[in-house]
Amino acid sequence: MSRDAKPSPDVNVNDVLDPKKALAPVTVQLNEERVEKGFLPKIRKMATKVPFAADALSVWWAARDPETPTAAKGMMLAALAYFVLPTDAIPDILPVIGFTDDAAVIAALVAILGKTVKPRHKEAAQAFLQRLSHDA
Repeated sequence: MSRDAKPSPDVNVNDVLDPKKALAPVTVQLNEERVEKGFLPKIRKMATKVPFAADALSVWWAARDPETPTAAKGMMLAALAYFVLPTDAIPDILPVIGFTDDAAVIAALVAILGKTVKPRHKEAAQAFLQRLSHDA
């Protein structure tokens, strides 16, 4: 998925994501803790190896934004927690294909929730990647 990909104009996040049906609070809390501890360290280490790093970072900033709807945050945290988990459908240590499942999860999330990932989130992601490239 390119960073210029656009979400489907036919998807209205408010129709699809009823806040009353958001993920269970205990699950959201667990995902939030996993993401808080593991996302930035993993993305710093893997940013040059994963082509969807900008998308993942945009989602991370959107999930931290108080203006993002609660149900959308729950889905974002679940996707980012999947990226952080060391055990997933295709282990990340496998060269080339190791991140394909993570990329698919992030791509699906962006396709569904693209309207909640604002330009400011994308700009923050790009700035973070720029800082990483300068620090390397």
